[in-house]
Amino acid sequence: MFTGIIESLGKIERIVEDQTNKHFLIASPISHELKVDQSVAHSGVCLTVTKIDAGKHWVTAVDETLKKSILGTLNEGSVINLERCMVANGRFDGHIVQGHVDQVGTCTRVQEVEGSWLFDFEYDPTVGNITVEKGSISIDGVSLTCFNSTNNGFRVTIIPYTFEHTTFGTLKAGDSVNLEFDIIGKYVKRLLGK
Repeated sequence: MFTGIIESLGKIERIVEDQTNKHFLIASPISHELKVDQSVAHSGVCLTVTKIDAGKHWVTAVDETLKKSILGTLNEGSVINLERCMVANGRFDGHIVQGHVDQVGTCTRVQEVEGSWLFDFEYDPTVGNITVEKGSISIDGVSLTCFNSTNNGFRVTIIPYTFEHTTFGTLKAGDSVNLEFDIIGKYVKRLLGK
């Protein structure tokens, strides 16, 4: 389990295709501290560390993960958000993030407003996911509060710290992002739908 509080940025240094899988070599400030079998969220996707190599780490994404996230579209040189799993005695600073991407969304607008940034996103509502006003959303692994919630979109505000220390600093209109909708909202929607 994760909280959506990004620890570090990572850079994809190498991608190796292996049948329907892709192996990623990631360089980051926390890679040397990781261990094989450890779960790490890579732009919101929970992946297992498979190897430590000269202070960098390897992870593998299977076909299903590549199809349901933006990982399949990333290239060598791409920058991603990283978060290690939450420790049992840690503070719960964000919200419950599982590292299971529900679907890919699209950034439709970026607007700087007096020292912060507004980001608008759209997603395909036919998949069955929803947002609620002031509800939680994970975008590329970042825990955020959405507002201006509609049937197929929402807005978030990004403070300077988040803008500078996550991939939001380079995100622009037209870019795709990983979306993980709030787990509590998903359970409530399913229960009410029965």
